[in-house]
Amino acid sequence: MNDQARFPDRTTALVLVLVVLMPLVMPATLATQILIFAIATLSVILLFGSVGLLSFGQGLYLGAGAYVAGLLLRDVHIGLLPAILAATLATTVLAALLGAIIVRRRDIYFVMLTLAFAQMAYFAALALKDFTGGENGLSGLPRNFGISGLPIASPLAFYGLTGVLFSLAFLLVQRLNASPVGSVLVAIRDNEARTAAIGYNVAIYKLAAFAIAGGIVGLAGALHAAFLGFVPPTDIELEMSQRLVVMGLIGGVGSPAGSLIGAAFYILVSEGLSQVWARWMALIALLIIAIVLYLPGGLWSIGARLSAAAKREKHHG
Repeated sequence: MNDQARFPDRTTALVLVLVVLMPLVMPATLATQILIFAIATLSVILLFGSVGLLSFGQGLYLGAGAYVAGLLLRDVHIGLLPAILAATLATTVLAALLGAIIVRRRDIYFVMLTLAFAQMAYFAALALKDFTGGENGLSGLPRNFGISGLPIASPLAFYGLTGVLFSLAFLLVQRLNASPVGSVLVAIRDNEARTAAIGYNVAIYKLAAFAIAGGIVGLAGALHAAFLGFVPPTDIELEMSQRLVVMGLIGGVGSPAGSLIGAAFYILVSEGLSQVWARWMALIALLIIAIVLYLPGGLWSIGARLSAAAKREKHHG
């Protein structure tokens, strides 16, 4: 049983409190960046933590969501919320279409297919310069948004929108994990052959999880495009997919809350160390090694361990 299953209410309350407090202890723009990548990391936690599917292609859907939202905002001039919704739906459909091929493969073959499609998408983005801007990215996005007449021009207002969308995505993944569908996904992760033998259509469940994960990371991509005011080609390249996996591993794939911890740690460390040491990624690599060897539940599991230890101490006392 993962940490999320044991402490669902406590976890939800803590995450929501952190979302409220973050802009009070750091610049709103930095807090917004953390939440955007936390949304994207939720997709990794859903696939890897719940289903056991390690995808190195989530950057594909993040970039697709960013380009769809960017083109709608710049060329169609629709509102921010419709653009975000359209990007989320588009990446959900895209993930379902590609997932119909990808999820039928297992282990290293699944990983290689996610890598292959991600690379294809990156080179396609570079080639389709009329739509994506090629190596220069998609520029000219509006920076002042409005929802029902309410301006979203200030960093704090945009953070508020991002916080609401992160909270909804977090609650969706949390609810999915706690549902009967989530139990089937965990059964697939633990023993796919046995799950199929007792009558579940494993491919359909994996495809559903893959599509939902694609929509979640597409939502992050749409927010990232609006946040930056342009869409850089780095949003869709392979390094972005790797970064999301790293954030998931650091935070812990056993709970959706790990997405916030992993994204916050990675971004704050990169912001701080990149200014003083060009090789700061070496520290991230050492941290991943330490987590794999000594803390497989990620940084989030530290709190669960401390809570369990305190309960044991109280019981024995």
